[in-house]
Amino acid sequence: MSSCWGDKVKISIFGESHGKGIGVVVDNLPSGEKIDMDKVLQFMDRRSPGKDKTSTPRREKDFPNVLSGLLNNTTTGTPLCAVIENTNTRSQDYGETLRYPRPSHGDYSGHIRYGGYNDIRGGGHFSGRLTAPLVFAGSICRQILERKGIRIASHIYSIGNINDVPFNPLKVENELAEQLNRQFFPLIDTEREVNMRDYIESKRLSGDSTGGIIECVATGVPAGVGSPMFGGVENILSSIIFGVPAVKGIEFGTGFDITKMTGSQANDQYAYDEHGNIVTLTNHNGGITGGITNGMPILFRVAIKPTPSISVPQKTVDLLNRENTELVIKGRHDPCIVPRATVVIESALAIALMNIL
Repeated sequence: MSSCWGDKVKISIFGESHGKGIGVVVDNLPSGEKIDMDKVLQFMDRRSPGKDKTSTPRREKDFPNVLSGLLNNTTTGTPLCAVIENTNTRSQDYGETLRYPRPSHGDYSGHIRYGGYNDIRGGGHFSGRLTAPLVFAGSICRQILERKGIRIASHIYSIGNINDVPFNPLKVENELAEQLNRQFFPLIDTEREVNMRDYIESKRLSGDSTGGIIECVATGVPAGVGSPMFGGVENILSSIIFGVPAVKGIEFGTGFDITKMTGSQANDQYAYDEHGNIVTLTNHNGGITGGITNGMPILFRVAIKPTPSISVPQKTVDLLNRENTELVIKGRHDPCIVPRATVVIESALAIALMNIL
């Protein structure tokens, strides 16, 4: 099924944006793992909308009602199922979407794929709303990973042409990771926030939107994990990352800029550190060589497209009368989804690591 992912720890996400609820089933989690639900809710709160002007004013509590798989906040080993109720919907805003497909949404392609029977309210199953159960599943997984010494963090690498300071590719301190994990607008250099917010606000006021890049890292992942050719770490990470709506690209380590380097510049040379561990002197490959982890931080960046729901007039078609027309999208939408998407990317990484480990 297209909304299932994983071959060891498996997830199945269900529901639609304006249906009664959305949720996830997580299968094959180890039993006996203590789960701090307050931490889970903190991560889910980073994703939930309505915080400030960078996100949609739609308010959702994103409270997961756990139906099975947890007893006394401890995993039982049976399928973990959680449902999140949809409480703040305005389906009337999407009444004409079946007739006038919104540019860069899944309206037209979904209409063709499902013969017009797909739920288009709020984007239906194509909606970013479906990332809430993904964050729930990832928040469970990352607690288990932390007990193995693996930490995950991300930050807003850029909004438009405004950049944050990048991660140190060789070492990311736990204190920095914890600091970023507490922020709704995570930045390494917090002085960049004002300019980024001003840029997002300018797009909101003009009825437009903007995208950006998220940089994500996992530290403490042991060397030797991953299976080439098609079970490599990049393969697995990319497959779940591209399940997140609005993701249009991913690059590992130095990414596309590695093409501008020579082999002598790009090669990550080996050395023993002061503790006798084998490390690389650079990390242009993002902690992965030959599809297998080499013990360095797993580092990658994800491109997030501008929110396609904008109030600027756009060209579309009238599917009923088979003619060209113009559309102005109604509803409540994010001028930029990058801040809310950081925890989504982190959660996808946590689920992927549970599989490859």
